[in-house]
Parts: sequence; C-alpha cells; structure tokens
Amino acid sequence: MTDSAKVRFLIVDDHQSIRKLCMTVGASVGFDCVEAESAEAALARLENDSPDIILADLMMPNMSGLEFLPRVKELLPRTEIAIMTGHGSIETAVQAMKLGAYDYITKPFRIEELKLLLQRMAEKVNLVAENQFLRDRVSTEMELNGIVGSSSKIQDVMRMVARLKDTRTPVLITGESGTGKELVARAIHYRGLLSKKPFIAVDCGSLVPTLIESELFGHEKGAFTGAVRSKEGLFQTADGGTIFLDEIGELSQELQAKLLRVLQEKEVRPVGSNQNIKVDVRVIAATNRDLEAAQKEGKFRRDLYFRLNVVTLHLPPLRERRSDITSLVHYFLDRFAPGEPITLSPAAARCMLQYDWPGNVRELENCIERAVALGSQKTIELHDLPPAVRENQDAEAPEPAAPAGDAPAANTDLEELERDTIQRVFEQVNGDKALAGRMLGISRATLYRKLKRYNIGSGKSASAGS
Repeated sequence: MTDSAKVRFLIVDDHQSIRKLCMTVGASVGFDCVEAESAEAALARLENDSPDIILADLMMPNMSGLEFLPRVKELLPRTEIAIMTGHGSIETAVQAMKLGAYDYITKPFRIEELKLLLQRMAEKVNLVAENQFLRDRVSTEMELNGIVGSSSKIQDVMRMVARLKDTRTPVLITGESGTGKELVARAIHYRGLLSKKPFIAVDCGSLVPTLIESELFGHEKGAFTGAVRSKEGLFQTADGGTIFLDEIGELSQELQAKLLRVLQEKEVRPVGSNQNIKVDVRVIAATNRDLEAAQKEGKFRRDLYFRLNVVTLHLPPLRERRSDITSLVHYFLDRFAPGEPITLSPAAARCMLQYDWPGNVRELENCIERAVALGSQKTIELHDLPPAVRENQDAEAPEPAAPAGDAPAANTDLEELERDTIQRVFEQVNGDKALAGRMLGISRATLYRKLKRYNIGSGKSASAGS
C-alpha cells in the first residue's frame, strides 16, 4: 500500500501511554498514525490535515470527547470517529452515537478489540470512498453518452478523443457555448489511462477575480482576510489526473502568467507561501473565444497560447451538423421520458430542423425537457416548443392536420433525415443493433421501433448485437 493510499488515523487522548498503544495498534494494520494530547490540539491539527478515522477519549481536560465530536463532524463530515470511555454507560454511548460517532470502546480494552474496531472503521471509510468513486464514474459515463451523433464532424471529434485519451499532451477545445466542450474533456480523461485519477473542472469565467489565484493554487493560513486555515488549490487536487480550465480566455493577464509558470515548471506556489509544490497534471483548456486573434491583439499571452495550443479540437455548432438533431432529440426524449413512446408532430419536427440553435446542444436539451414537461406525453406539438424556437414558424399558416390513418405516410423532413441517419449508421456497424443504438444515442427499444418503422435491417446482415 502506498503512503497516499494509507488510512490516516488520529488518536486524541491526554494520556501518553494510551496514545502510544493506539498508534502501535494502528501502525500494525497499516495506518498512517498521528496523535494529539487534547481536543484543542487535535482541532488545530485538523486545519492542515484531514484524517480518515479518529479515536478520541471521552474525558479530557477543557473539552470533552462529546464536545469535540460535533466540531469534527462540522469540519470533516466524512471522517469516522469512535469514542473511548472508562465509564461505559449506555447513556453516554447513545449520546455519542446521536452526535455522529461510529462506535465506542470501553477502557480497559483488549488489543484485538481495538484492532477490530479500527479495521471496521477503515472498511467503512474505504467503502464510502469507493461508492462515491463509482457514483462519479456512473454519472460521468452517463454524461459521456451525451456526445451523440453520426455526422462526419462529430465522428472526427470522437476519433481525436480516441487518439488523445492516453496522452498527457495539453489540449485546447474550441467551440461555441453549449457545444459540449466539457463532455469531450471528460471523454478524453475517463476513456484513457488517467480514468482512475482526479478530473477537476474549473469554470474560469465564474470564479471571483480576487479569489481565483487562491482557488487554482491554494493559500496559506492568514494569507488574506478570511483565510482562517490553509487550503490546497485545484491544481493540487488534480495532481496525477486532469484539470479542465473552461473559458480560459477569461483569465486576467496576471493569472495567465502564473498559469504559464505552472505549465512550464510543473509546480504551484500557494498564496502567502514561499514554497513551490510540485504537481503532475494534464491540462485541457476550452474557450468560446478566438484565442489566436486575442493573442495577436495582445489580449491573451502569446507564450501561454502556444503552450496550450499543442493540439486543438474544434467542436462544430449544431447548425453545422443538422443530421445529428434527430439522434439528439431521441436521446433527450429517452432521458426525460424513459419508456414513453413520445413522437414529434410534423410541424414541430420541421421547426426544429430549420432553427439555427444558437445555444447548440444545450439549448436543444432544454427545449426537449420543456416540451416533455408541458406536452401531452404522447406528441410534442409546435406550441410545446419555446417561443424563440418557433418564432419563424408562428408567422406561417399551420398545415391542416392529417387524418390519423395517414400518419405513417407523413414523410416529413425529420422522418426522411431520421431514416437516412439510421440507415447510414446501421450500415457502418454492419447491422450491430447494440452499437448502432449507442452511436445514435437511443435505447435499444427505441431503435427496434425505428428499424421496424423504416424497414431497416430486415436482411440477413442484421445482427442483434448481443
């Protein structure tokens, strides 16, 4: 087990003999052990350290274990705490548990009893950490599926992701707002060798200018008003993994210079510190601005631009890949109304194809979510779309509604585009339905309905993909 993977164990007791015994037992099970002779000393240590488990005596001078416990839970909610007591009353134990204690142990205790308690506490810490990691991964995998489409432009993007995922090369992602720049950054990280390392996303445009240096590089206690404890920066948090700097063009010239030093020297200097700290971080930056023009105009550092712009990955706006609108619509319908066979009316479909989507995929997502919430849960009509989307359509006279029996024959633009898109993808994957569904961003049930409707894949080449 590496030092970074060791469980960090703090023992708090005013008796040196007890501290020494507990540290010996903790070390025997592989913990990284530290001690404090009082609750006050332990709280001071917590300003710069975050133990995974704490064992604290109930009866200590000045501040008791029951007073110490809620203070720790407020500072470090995920840290597990057990209480040692020589009084062993049920009332005290229940009170400690109500305040958030994991368990209690009665003095004098046997070494094996203490070892078992510490091992159980460590198992819970590791289980919680693993569950959080899995939840983050599941959430990320769901987000990665948002990169939906079979157009040549989006497939070029995914080919670049495949080439970059196992490198540490800086990447600059460009594209309009809402095109999915963070999704692509996450795909590069989570589909590659660094997938088990941290991924830290930073929106440079939303950070308070006076605090952005502290957020990125950390600060020492007392470095500025309000800095009541030391804090590591996001670059340190991302050490070993990837930091995603969204809207990097919003950084001030001063911060650009400091970021350049981080990229060149691979070290950060916290605010108020004279010490440099080594970091090993892959940087993926993104912007919706023209950084090349900005650096020529002197608004963005030329040296930083070329340091970041080792590989550029451009995301096309949705209006330049209209053939993906069909897939994206079905993907969002499956997300917001799972299992519901919601369809688009011909007027709504035509409107969505003709609209330029200045907000790109994010705007389309919001449009579908709104339509599902306000619609009939069966068909999305033109009036279910946001006013901005249907603005041009409202000026046109509505087409007469077709009889119900004629609905399958209504060859709208969307249906033709949908049929062509599914046919092309189906041929690309040699009839693999599971793969076709993933590429199109729709569930297998939805794909089967579409294949049947358009009579696609009925030949011998079709595969179940299972």
